[in-house]
Amino acid sequence: MTLTYSTDIVIFGGGIAGLWLLNRLRSEGYAAILLESDSLGGGQTIASQGIIHGGLKYALSGSITGAASAIADMPARWRNCLQGNGDIDLSECRLLSQDYYMWSNAGIRSKLITFLGSKGLRGRVEVVAKTDYPDFFRQATVAGILYRLPDFVVDTESLLHVLVKNQGGHIFKIDSGAIEFDHDDAGNIDTVIIQQQDQRLQISVQRSIFCAGEGNQALADQAKLDRTKSQTRPLKMVYLKKRELPPVYVHCIGDSFSLTPKLTVTSHTDADGSTVWYLGGELAEAGVKRSDDQQIEAAMKLCDELFPWVDLIGARWQCFTINRAEANVDNDYRPDDACFIEQNNVVVAWPTKFTLTPSLVDKLIDHLAANAVTPLQQSNTNKLSSVLDQPKFATTHWD
Repeated sequence: MTLTYSTDIVIFGGGIAGLWLLNRLRSEGYAAILLESDSLGGGQTIASQGIIHGGLKYALSGSITGAASAIADMPARWRNCLQGNGDIDLSECRLLSQDYYMWSNAGIRSKLITFLGSKGLRGRVEVVAKTDYPDFFRQATVAGILYRLPDFVVDTESLLHVLVKNQGGHIFKIDSGAIEFDHDDAGNIDTVIIQQQDQRLQISVQRSIFCAGEGNQALADQAKLDRTKSQTRPLKMVYLKKRELPPVYVHCIGDSFSLTPKLTVTSHTDADGSTVWYLGGELAEAGVKRSDDQQIEAAMKLCDELFPWVDLIGARWQCFTINRAEANVDNDYRPDDACFIEQNNVVVAWPTKFTLTPSLVDKLIDHLAANAVTPLQQSNTNKLSSVLDQPKFATTHWD
């Protein structure tokens, strides 16, 4: 049996990019649905540390890079949404920390003073007086300098639930192996086909938008898009769990003063109430060349070196690899900003960084308007709920 439907836009991928786009499109009047083949947020989104940052870590070399410039306004943009005043109401999203810090050893003080006094960064970072240190750093037994950044940390699970809250009737689970794309005489894709058991679902569309992260390349190949090139950058993330572990949110800057912090830490709570330290930064980038045991050993050594006043005896350590997916638009270099490629009425999109999601969605909305893709309001996809289920939410790696 063949069932036919129509809608303006079909989004593939239920991570933060696809869900944010779905909310924006529907608020702009487009009939849009989202298709997910696994769990909502199950790739890069749930593996993110949830840091909403303004690119300062990209400026640690002493100059304002393209990446730093592109991302500079993102914390203010997100805060607007979290206060209920932005393009999406995220006021019910839980924050893990209102502040984010940068910790350096005393030996690079002069370099930091010069760096932080640069025109592009003046006023965006402040040295924290020792009397104002959060509890974690008041107990420090090594000399260091603490800086407060204009960054903060959101709970990614909470964010996913907020983005889905009003869109559940437009989000559907599909089998990734059951998708086909039908081209018209001009070579454009005008129909998405889903084989659902003994039923064939045909959905007429104005545009398809791929926001599936690492899955974008497979979708592009399936849709015969020869101009789409994706790349991945692996990270080997580490987490440790222990009850009554103090929470901390910090970039630790090494002596090399490189573009990547030596260690980036965020704190979370697992299902059993234990505190989780989630470790990224240079540790995670270099860790892809190590075995799991070697990576955990390196993480233990680094935490002992940086935080010798913390008792980590009895902590449970684990690691896993996650691939960051990006567009390959400049000979394997990481793009400075969110970006997309369109071919055959299909848009393939990557936010590049979690925090750049609003920028990506702005670009996509503007692109649709510039190409006269206007809401037709002829959708009947509300009937899809009778044949397709809603995907479940992803759970964190430590749960």
